[in-house]
Amino acid sequence: MNEVPCITFLAVYILSINIIQTNSRSSTLWKLSVEDEKIIEASCASNAASSRNSLPFDDPIFNIITSTVHQGQSWTKSGDNDCPLCNPSNSSSKVRSQTSRSATNPSEKKRPKDITPDLSSETLDCGRPANFTFYDNLVGVANRMNHPNVPEPQVMLIFKKKVSEIDISSLERKLKKAKREKPKSVQLYNQIGNFWRVRGDTLKSIECFRRALAVSPHNAEVLLNLARVLFNLQYLDDAIYLTRRSLEVQPPDKNAWQQYFTLGEIFKAYGHYQEAALHLRHCLELKPEFEPAALALLEMQNIPDTTIHVYTLLIIVCLVLGVLLVIVSSVDGDLNSDFTDMKTSHRHFNRALAMRSLKFGISARTLRATKRTC
Repeated sequence: MNEVPCITFLAVYILSINIIQTNSRSSTLWKLSVEDEKIIEASCASNAASSRNSLPFDDPIFNIITSTVHQGQSWTKSGDNDCPLCNPSNSSSKVRSQTSRSATNPSEKKRPKDITPDLSSETLDCGRPANFTFYDNLVGVANRMNHPNVPEPQVMLIFKKKVSEIDISSLERKLKKAKREKPKSVQLYNQIGNFWRVRGDTLKSIECFRRALAVSPHNAEVLLNLARVLFNLQYLDDAIYLTRRSLEVQPPDKNAWQQYFTLGEIFKAYGHYQEAALHLRHCLELKPEFEPAALALLEMQNIPDTTIHVYTLLIIVCLVLGVLLVIVSSVDGDLNSDFTDMKTSHRHFNRALAMRSLKFGISARTLRATKRTC
């Protein structure tokens, strides 16, 4: 029984001796190697070069962590470090050293502000294509990779009043400069999309409008521009949907004559002249001086109503054929009923004649002979 406490005391004694003799600095040390991008074993040379009270290797991240001291509800940096907020004298000295170095080395001077950057090598686009928009289910948008290039020179009227006054190169430089100043802007995406409409790059214009709609799905101007692109590509159903959607989200303080004019053009291309004329009249009510709407309306008024006569004639022929079919079916029914009635009446007559012959004692053979003579 006395051996158990002795063994316990002996085990505690041996463990205490091992703890005292263990030197943490003689154990394996690891550090993060930035060059190799992995954790490696610290070298013995760095352990020998380091002093007894310092770290065995120089780890700047660990130095920052260990030099942070918590005081109350804030954290402060202790010791000499490179933090400019914690050590203003250190930061000011760095600024003075940088100033003196730039004065001695003229090549490190800042570039003057009046020197404009070279924009010729920069490509004018709207960045990476949008991952998703609410209008990607449209056929014209889904097939944007296969569209032909259709230039739209009339879009230049958006930028200037006269097409002849616009320089494409200067406009491209202005858009590149605006892209540097405001790289993520819905209006900039819309303008770049219109620029590519003028140049005839359908894919880039659709991608710019998609990028704008990804940021602002209910932008009436962008929806209308995308509808115009799809209308020129003859995706009439998609163009009607986008134009009507643009008309729905149009702010009440803005004039919607462009939406009505676009709907008039689309329905005119469809051949629905009455609805097209209705939208064009709405456009002229909102903007009476707009000549393309008046010309389109006058052109539709001069078109003969041959299509209406053809449709009317087709309807009349269908109605006549339907009436004839009903009459023929009714006549066939009457003939079948008459034939059935005749057979029934003939059967009744033969039965009555047979009953009468039986009544008067006339044989059936005599009756048949009488019928033959008759």
